[in-house]
Amino acid sequence: MNQSELDKITNVDQPLTYYEKEDQVLLAVDCIIFGFDQNKLKLLLVKRNIEPEFGKWSLIGGFMKKNENLDTTAARVLYTLTGLSDIYMEQLYTYSKVDRDPGQRAISVSYFALIDVANHQFDGIQLDSAKWFDLDEAPKLIFDHQDMVDKAIARLRRRALSKPIGFELLPEKFTMRQLQTLYESILDKKLDKRNFINKINSLDVLIKLEEKDKTVSRKGAYLYNFDKDKYEKKVKEDGFSFKL
Repeated sequence: MNQSELDKITNVDQPLTYYEKEDQVLLAVDCIIFGFDQNKLKLLLVKRNIEPEFGKWSLIGGFMKKNENLDTTAARVLYTLTGLSDIYMEQLYTYSKVDRDPGQRAISVSYFALIDVANHQFDGIQLDSAKWFDLDEAPKLIFDHQDMVDKAIARLRRRALSKPIGFELLPEKFTMRQLQTLYESILDKKLDKRNFINKINSLDVLIKLEEKDKTVSRKGAYLYNFDKDKYEKKVKEDGFSFKL
């Protein structure tokens, strides 16, 4: 979703509500943004600029407006605070504990997003306070945000074994070693090189290029593309499993 599409949605007039006597509850969206820097899986956090918990580390989030749905809220929050759009994003879980936010009664719906760190520059208003952290070095988070991160990691690991979701974290061209490092980071375990390559080749969803990455060695390593058309055809014909 691009910015013009977001503007159209957020500028739609809404009818008056007939439920003024009912309890009013805020609805928020929090985004768990994972990135990969060719070495480790990372988490994007921001220092909170409002109370409560001013100055503490937080996920990127915001409240839903009356003329939005959850998906458009998540897209707006992500774009406004980071300048990012058109990236992989998936709704994760709803948090409704009564006292989860000391500021006011609020329900939060979490989303997780995947980006290639090297190919994304942040132009949003929170640039100065946003920072990437290795997953094992992330600071303590406010409210129930750590639970959100833990659930997102578990979902990401399940998705990585059933869909080629990891390619969202890689540049368009990548080496086999980069791909293996990514999946080792996601799954948090070492993978046998020969078995990994055999598994990848058996899936037949990569295009081997004539180009090489000469930064890794004098001989260089071949670069690959993910072939989405091959993947979609394979799913229709045989199903798909990335289980390693």
